[in-house]
Amino acid sequence: MRICLVYDCLFPYTVGGAERWYRNLAERLAVEGHEVTFLTRRQWDRGTRVEIPGVRVVALEPRMSLYTGDGRRRIDQALVFGAGCLAHLARHGGRYDVVHTASFPYFSLLAAALVRTLRRYGLVVDWHEVWTLDYWREYLGNAGGRVGWLVQRACARVPQRAFCFSRLQARRLRAEGLRGQVSVLEGEYAGSLEPRPATDPPRPVAVFAGRHIAEKRIPAIVPALARAREIVPELRAEILGDGPERPKIIRAVEQAGLQEAVAVPGFVAAERVDDALAHAEMLVLPSRREGYGMVVVEAAARGTPSVVAAAPDNAATELIEEGVNGVIAPSADPQDLADAMIRVHRAGSELRASTAEWFARNARRLSMAASLDRVAAEYVSADRRGARDGRG
Repeated sequence: MRICLVYDCLFPYTVGGAERWYRNLAERLAVEGHEVTFLTRRQWDRGTRVEIPGVRVVALEPRMSLYTGDGRRRIDQALVFGAGCLAHLARHGGRYDVVHTASFPYFSLLAAALVRTLRRYGLVVDWHEVWTLDYWREYLGNAGGRVGWLVQRACARVPQRAFCFSRLQARRLRAEGLRGQVSVLEGEYAGSLEPRPATDPPRPVAVFAGRHIAEKRIPAIVPALARAREIVPELRAEILGDGPERPKIIRAVEQAGLQEAVAVPGFVAAERVDDALAHAEMLVLPSRREGYGMVVVEAAARGTPSVVAAAPDNAATELIEEGVNGVIAPSADPQDLADAMIRVHRAGSELRASTAEWFARNARRLSMAASLDRVAAEYVSADRRGARDGRG
């Protein structure tokens, strides 16, 4: 089949769960003999040769940053990328049997939906997140937030074959008036499905790994660690990654006088992240918003339990079986996080063993391979629907 993948980020030039998903999907489809095109934005210096074996990579826009200074997605970049998708699909859409796009940043999805009536390809859409109106208003203000929510709702009502990565997002998408089927893909983990022997005893370290953005609420780790150290004085933290919130995190560490107890090294190599997760006592993820929570699975694969903060938009809690592979803190309040961290510390090797067992039981369900199998099977029916009536 001739498949067009659409996402404005490409791993490893941009790092994240969705980036890994589309990179692995592209590689898997190419290995299976499909003709794959990947539409993205330019994230590299002009003249750089970008190669994915068996995949044609097409950059649709000038190199533009994704985020504003305060960490929000830039609207102009989304519009430019959407316009590039519109132009490309209007000209070349007839070459594809299926267009598979991320819902966000929305304008690329609207472009694919508009052209489909002429080019008659199947349309498959991944919904990593579905935001509430309240969250949109908080993110963009009252007026801008309502516009963003209406655009999201318009995208949901485009006829499509939809996939979500959590039950939370699937419920919200149906509530938005989805026109089409939606299935939950539980697996995004691309590593080995064989559990690694748990490191015991682990280092007395709580690790965070991810992009430093406001939604992750990373500064909350610092006062929580300070309180936890009143009970567990040897406990330390490693906060890995980079992003607009990193200066705020460093200030919080300095103000708390925890420079010797908290490392904030910035972006580090994948091997460093792997080592940190494998040897840490726990992962700490205080996010208020997660579409999936891949790092929880990555930690569990190494026998490392997680502390996750409960929040209405945090789907990562779906990956925690309380007391089996981690603990759900009632909130990201420093005392709640500290109490959860202390619980994990006290549970010790028993919790590490049950975390490894949890991963062994759930590895296949949570694997990217399982999700890719399901998506590839859907392409055939999406192609048939597109050929019949121009709708996914």
